[in-house]
Formats: sequence, structure tokens, C-alpha cells
Amino acid sequence: MTDGTTRVFTWEDGARIEVRNLGGEIVIEANPAGLKTLAGHLLTLAQDGTPDGAHLHLEENNGLEEGSVGLVLERCDDE
Repeated sequence: MTDGTTRVFTWEDGARIEVRNLGGEIVIEANPAGLKTLAGHLLTLAQDGTPDGAHLHLEENNGLEEGSVGLVLERCDDE
């Protein structure tokens, strides 16, 4: 919940998402269920009424595969 607005982030069954930092680039590797999950998270953040700054933290063993670096998905309404 952010500013009184509740958003539900859902996970596809069997989703697997790994995030790696290769120095000059970030690699997000996911199976089809993981890609659908990420797409859903981004669409949730994009919903009308979602406040600027709303975000979701994904971390190793909290949505991401072991060995992953943390990933934050955040809405920013600045132009």
C-alpha cells in the first residue's frame, strides 16, 4: 500500500528470475513464467492512480534466484 492505494503484485506459478550485474550491464534472465511475472509487476506500477515513487523490491530468495543482485522496480512520473 502506498498513499492509501493498494496494489497487488502476483506471481506466475514456476516463475524463475535471475538478475546479474556484469559490470557495464545488467542481465535479467527469466523463464516464460518469470517474464510474465515481471511484465505484470510493471503493468501494476503503471496503473492509473499509482503514486509517484511506488516501488517493489526483488531480492535473492525474495522473488529472485540465489546469487541474484537486488532489483527495484519504481514508478517515476517526472518528465
